[in-house]
Amino acid sequence: MDRASLGKVSATAAAKALLVEIIADHGPVLFHQSGGCCDGSSPMCYARGEFIIGDNDVKLGEIGDTPVYISASQYEVWKHTDLIIDVVKGRGGMFSLDNGREKRFLTRSTVCAVSVIFRRLSERASPPSAPRLG
Repeated sequence: MDRASLGKVSATAAAKALLVEIIADHGPVLFHQSGGCCDGSSPMCYARGEFIIGDNDVKLGEIGDTPVYISASQYEVWKHTDLIIDVVKGRGGMFSLDNGREKRFLTRSTVCAVSVIFRRLSERASPPSAPRLG
């Protein structure tokens, strides 16, 4: 994955490009990591001033000048990992500014990324099993 920096939150080049498009259309924005049942791994993108950050929200960091927040309860679950905002095909959340662009933001975890890499490496390192004879 192409990542400019890796702190608590970073973004791929594709996510940064989509963010530039959205900012050009809507002005400054912010991300809030969804914790809902339907948008579990979708960071919601809102115009600043359209979403009120509460006392129970934690600022994970910034992507450029765009702040990224998560609820304190969800942060407790995810605090052991770094989060990477990426882009995939699909539709964004109903109120998220990526909606209607046929691509949407998606949050990935370094824990998941590392486990996939290790699994693939171990599959390559394992010799193929010998065929059974007779």
